[in-house]
Amino acid sequence: MEITPRVAPGRMLIEGYGEGGFQVSGERYQGSVIVLPEAVLPWDVADFAAFGPDSLAPLVGRQDEIDVLLLGCGPQIALLPRALRSSLHDQGLMPEPMDTGAACRTFNVLITEDRRVAAALIAVS
Repeated sequence: MEITPRVAPGRMLIEGYGEGGFQVSGERYQGSVIVLPEAVLPWDVADFAAFGPDSLAPLVGRQDEIDVLLLGCGPQIALLPRALRSSLHDQGLMPEPMDTGAACRTFNVLITEDRRVAAALIAVS
């Protein structure tokens, strides 16, 4: 029985994470990344402490393309401070924080359902 998830052509699938990077649709990316259904962008956030109001600037202007924004916080989930959450909400972005592994798995489930999902993922060792 085949259990490999089916992904529409041109859609990204996160195949692995760790050692400071990610394997996405056959390509290795070092460091943190933003994964969109059709692209992977480098993301200059090394750890959750570096995450701030401007951190999701690459997604500003894409709010209408994203129904679910996953935030991979690193090895552990972290809660967004209220002021930061409000600032992101004002930009039309509402990230769902979780640990990076959970964010990778959730992205894959949602992309196989053809959902409009994006993931901002902090790399883990």
